[in-house]
Amino acid sequence: MSFDVALVREQFPILKREIDGNPLIYLDNAATTQKPQCVIDALVAYYTECNSNVHRGAHRLADEATRKFEAARDIVKHFINAPKREEVIWTKGTTEGINIVANGLGKLLKPGDEVIATGMEHHANIVTWQQACKASGATFHTVPVTEQGELDLEVYQSLLNSNTKFVAFPHVSNALGTLNPIKELTAMAKAVGAWVLVDGAQGIAHGGVDVQEVGCDFYAFSGHKIYGPMGIGILWGREELLSEWPVWQTGGEMIATVTLQDATWNVLPYRLEAGTPNVGDAIALGEAIRWFSELDLVGAAAHEQALIARATELAQEVEGLRMIGQARHKVGAFSFVMSEGHPADIGFLLDRQGIAIRTGDHCAQPLMNRFGVPGTARMSFAVYNTLEEVEAFFKALRKVQMMLA
Repeated sequence: MSFDVALVREQFPILKREIDGNPLIYLDNAATTQKPQCVIDALVAYYTECNSNVHRGAHRLADEATRKFEAARDIVKHFINAPKREEVIWTKGTTEGINIVANGLGKLLKPGDEVIATGMEHHANIVTWQQACKASGATFHTVPVTEQGELDLEVYQSLLNSNTKFVAFPHVSNALGTLNPIKELTAMAKAVGAWVLVDGAQGIAHGGVDVQEVGCDFYAFSGHKIYGPMGIGILWGREELLSEWPVWQTGGEMIATVTLQDATWNVLPYRLEAGTPNVGDAIALGEAIRWFSELDLVGAAAHEQALIARATELAQEVEGLRMIGQARHKVGAFSFVMSEGHPADIGFLLDRQGIAIRTGDHCAQPLMNRFGVPGTARMSFAVYNTLEEVEAFFKALRKVQMMLA
């Protein structure tokens, strides 16, 4: 089935909204995506038909909830091509997934060990490793970003050595839209025996990922970045690592036995899923991934590339506009500053015309410092955005420019 953006848009009720009498043009998808009706329906159905805690209930509702909850785990397994369903861990989102790994890493590292991240990270994928190194005495390094907004692979190669124990990098930069060569980056790290985590928050909705093909050890993403609910996400990790990884939280579900003096831990995936899980949102995330997987993903990717290309073309016609990040391979995000107006003012005036974008440092202050700006205005795309919306954005931006001149 060919990709039909009009048919896709019909499935998102919020896109029918108006803002101050203008049709909503939603271009803040790197912050969160909107939800198709089937995802909304799945969440409502859980709470109206089988709301119950999972796994240990001796009644019909608990059985139904458990089956749906674990079926959603299977959907995720197949979508990312995980070898085993037990490797799929439910989290609150990418940040918690990264923290699960970082908390354990801080207990495993020792002085003399080295950790590498990059200069384009979201704070969730840099502060965590900083803290792990501080806790353990390990050394922390970062890979610089070029003027084009790409990682400097020569420097990356020079940082890798026999002391490198862990490497983390984003699949896609949330601030720049840079699509990183994650398979190549992973292979380079594995050549020196390092563990690898990929922050997939921005990459997962732009074609997905095959974790076995990439070869990484951990991959984390958030449900709300791939048309699912907020407050739910995934950490995937290799079974041999997760089975021995220091536990993140203790409590119910994650234990095998408890005495007044000690406790032992449950098997995967439950040893890393302490407490009552977010059952409804997990089921809805499974539905979101099912919905997304049934799209023509090749056609969707081509459509999004056309949006980026048209935005880049029109931006070059706007005097005083500076694009931040012009990587050869980009998806999803387009950041810029203008000589007229602070990004916050640009965002406010666009909102009055019904256009939703994101402004600020995008939780990437080191990256903003690299480009010498306090923040940017960022438009970011999803499968339901159109070329007409890109045209409307730049028409509105010219109006903003005249208002701020």
